[in-house]
Amino acid sequence: MAILKGKTALVTGAAQGIGKAIAETLAKEGADVAICDVNIEKAQETAKELAGFGVKTAAYKTNVSVAAECDALIESTVKDLGKLDILVNNAGVTRDGLLIRMSEQDWDLVISINLKGTFNCTKAAVKTMMKARYGRIINISSVIGLMGNAGQVNYAASKSGVLGITRSIAKEYANRNITVNAVAPGYIQTAMTDKLTEEQKQAMLKFVPLSRMGQPQDVANGVLFFASPLADYVTGQVLAIDGGMVMS
Repeated sequence: MAILKGKTALVTGAAQGIGKAIAETLAKEGADVAICDVNIEKAQETAKELAGFGVKTAAYKTNVSVAAECDALIESTVKDLGKLDILVNNAGVTRDGLLIRMSEQDWDLVISINLKGTFNCTKAAVKTMMKARYGRIINISSVIGLMGNAGQVNYAASKSGVLGITRSIAKEYANRNITVNAVAPGYIQTAMTDKLTEEQKQAMLKFVPLSRMGQPQDVANGVLFFASPLADYVTGQVLAIDGGMVMS
């Protein structure tokens, strides 16, 4: 049974990696899916692939740090796909470095994409969701936003901020049947982690009780739960998908 049949989703940063896995999972469950990414060629390729599941798709080039582009993104999604039920704020970047060596530009870039981008897209999406009195917003945070990490002060700040946005907006719009939740991935196997040496990977896994990296599909499964009717009575929550790194 396609549990999202009849729904329309927008996933930012979905041309590849975790975002693509999320978009594919939603499409497999029957949702029409809009793909947003700065790499329009890859976004179009992904949209074409997802159309193979028998759903409507669309691809848009958007810089989520620019409010006007996010407004246009939501308008285009509603125009092309008919409505917007589900928003997944996945777009994100890293610019790691120790605090004393971190440039203002690297701080600003990470905050503008990861945190301001979530704000921009959510603000634009909520307008149409309020009218429909229905919405499911899932923000992709990180375990780094929960526990911090040396060399990632900008990333940790942005992802911690995403959790604050999640809880605050969940309280603001619960009475409009809009739920807002977050997923906090741990060490997930991606193109970025594939570049690490075996020694680096083993050092990371010492902090993971399950002793292995997660897969993009693990994150996508958590997003699917929050987007589905199974989570209709869940809002303002954070699901750590981290193999046990953070336990509270």
